Amino acid sequence: MKTYRTALVPGDGIGKEVIPAATDVLWAAADGFGLEFESFDWGCEYYLRHGRMMPEDGLERLRPFDAIFLGAIGHPSVPDHISLRQLLLRIRFGFDLYVNLRPIEILPGLDPPLKGKSAEHIHMLFVRENTEGEYAGLGGRFKRGTEDEVAIQQAVFTRRGVERVMRYAFGQARRRPARRLASATKSNAMQYSMVLWDEVLQEVGRDFPDVAVASYHVDALAARMVTHPESLDVVVASNLFADILTDLGAALQGSLGLAASANLNPAKRVGPPMFEPVHGSAPDIAGRGISNPIATIWTAALMLEQLGEPAAAARVMNALKAVTAAKRIRTPDLGGNNTTREFAAEVVREL
Repeated sequence: MKTYRTALVPGDGIGKEVIPAATDVLWAAADGFGLEFESFDWGCEYYLRHGRMMPEDGLERLRPFDAIFLGAIGHPSVPDHISLRQLLLRIRFGFDLYVNLRPIEILPGLDPPLKGKSAEHIHMLFVRENTEGEYAGLGGRFKRGTEDEVAIQQAVFTRRGVERVMRYAFGQARRRPARRLASATKSNAMQYSMVLWDEVLQEVGRDFPDVAVASYHVDALAARMVTHPESLDVVVASNLFADILTDLGAALQGSLGLAASANLNPAKRVGPPMFEPVHGSAPDIAGRGISNPIATIWTAALMLEQLGEPAAAARVMNALKAVTAAKRIRTPDLGGNNTTREFAAEVVREL
């Protein structure tokens, strides 16, 4: 029997609550295959003890696993640029996880904030370039602390980096019924990076004549997500643009507690893929046991699918949708009064 080894990195805040809840769901979904979990206490509390977010050899310790399941990173006492770069981005860059996959859908029984819109109108899949752009970390500060201080943040776009994420996005669009791909650009103002982005989009598009392509300036695309969400299916965007647009997508879903994601390298295995809900550590409610585990359970389904267990992934999603459709068990952010573990236990019961 195939057994998958998963590294659990609960991280900070509510990550320590939602990861165990989702792990219960994973155990219940395992049928015909085995699961092994090993937990790592890396994150901001680790940083406060050791001066780093993860050990020096952290990547090598993670490399043998089949997947990484991350909860949340962040703490008020640790600057965000440290917590993000020393753990999350270190894993993304170290394992060349160049695709960030973000589904934006309305679950049954949940009312989206957009008036007159329902699940049939909001059904997007975002493909975010995950290792280049503004997050490459190039730049610096000059005359720090003076009135003449200068900060430079250099965005990096390579033809190889743009093309490989484009090809993945086209492939995803080809598999979906609508066969539509939208691209986020800003080539009217960014005459080098985004012009390259647009040119590669056209070139790759010739290899996918069955996929309809539309290119939108990122500001117009943000507006379209609100005014005409039904016109969007698969969306491909650069690191920064997609980071912003997908949080807008989470708002369209009704809560950041619904935002699931997968970090992948579809081309080759440099290291294990990483799966993470993107709601953050929510220190204001951490430790109260009321955090919404939907994003983490949804992320667990993405992980099962990428591990090669689509039937188990479908079982998790069907159980999750059955619980939301019943409208009986809900966490406070969705207007209920149930706990994290009560919600997860109901999904397990459905399974």
